Amino acid sequence: MTATRQPAQPSPGGPKRAGRSGFVMVWLGIAALVVATSAVAALRSDTTTPAPALQGDLDAMVAAGTPGAVLLVRHGNQVTHLTGGVAELATKRAMAAGDSYRIASLTKTYVATVVLQLAGEGKLRLTDTVDRWLPGLVPKGNKMTVHQLLNHTSGLYDHERDPQVLKPYLSGNLGYYWSPLRLVKLAVTRKARFAPGASKISSYSSTNYLVLGLIVERVTGNPLGVELKRRIFQPLRLTRTTYPTTQTQLPSPYAHGYFLLGGKPPLVDLSAFSPSLSGPAGAIVSNVDDVAGFYRALFAGRLLNPKLLKAMMKTIPGGPDSDLKQREGYGLERFPTSCGAAWGHSGSFPGYKNYALSSADGKRQIVLMVNIDPTAEPEAARTLFYQLLDKAYCTAA
Repeated sequence: MTATRQPAQPSPGGPKRAGRSGFVMVWLGIAALVVATSAVAALRSDTTTPAPALQGDLDAMVAAGTPGAVLLVRHGNQVTHLTGGVAELATKRAMAAGDSYRIASLTKTYVATVVLQLAGEGKLRLTDTVDRWLPGLVPKGNKMTVHQLLNHTSGLYDHERDPQVLKPYLSGNLGYYWSPLRLVKLAVTRKARFAPGASKISSYSSTNYLVLGLIVERVTGNPLGVELKRRIFQPLRLTRTTYPTTQTQLPSPYAHGYFLLGGKPPLVDLSAFSPSLSGPAGAIVSNVDDVAGFYRALFAGRLLNPKLLKAMMKTIPGGPDSDLKQREGYGLERFPTSCGAAWGHSGSFPGYKNYALSSADGKRQIVLMVNIDPTAEPEAARTLFYQLLDKAYCTAA
């Protein structure tokens, strides 16, 4: 394990649901994060906690059963990287701060940013219906809006929970490719959760972001990956960030992701799992520095004008599956912590779990990643994860 301190680099571009993976819920039939809320609610952080104390907490989490972890902590101009455990069990290679990993549902913030940029350019409106851009794709598409897709009030069924979607992977074909269009067409054959806009509470569904990705492609005439690259990755110089949809191999060096097949040991390496399961809802690969750079640029106003950023941060209550009782905005989540609200997103993908938390001005940040699926985490490690998440964010607040 390592701990390094360094001056913060200039903000990129200067002068994008852990506990909600439908895949793992269906596979194992458990909701492993139900203890998260009580774990965070009970915390009272020491605001002078030094990096060695955080390193001790991270090491305790690894000792409790997490293969490896990376933690980035940024307060003002001070950046700390902490690592523990291994990036790969087979070779016992130590986890490194720069290792790539699947950021899962954090992808939604990036996609929402592109949608809002298009709105700012007058190329679409948040009040546009799905039928305006994708006629006939979804039931009641003449009443379902971009706004409802962004904050999960469309009522669309979550494709990641569907046994038919998961069947190829359960059969051992981990590289099986699903196009976003096929997944949406399958999802809309399932019963909707409610009529578009009928609920004032967010009902988290990754299918919403598949539809948003298709709308981006219809509006721009380009693949979503092209728009993400030219609007976010390249301008912010996020050189370790990619949006693969067919490529299952992660760029080296990377953290291997681990899962308990059938809920029984040993841990199985699922690093080569097809990102097409999530696509626009969760396929981005990055590392902690690039993730922090993206959110810092977003909250500093480098990607959206003030009006659109304010709209993005307007939240509604999350549903009962909100692991930390977070509130949902447009591709953003607002988390309660022991030192006040934090902004960002949570994400899990088979083999990985990660959170990014930022202050509203982006000056205080943490990114925490572990290379184990939430359903495979031992309870003690899971509790330590959320304690570390809160303590790291609230250190020197």
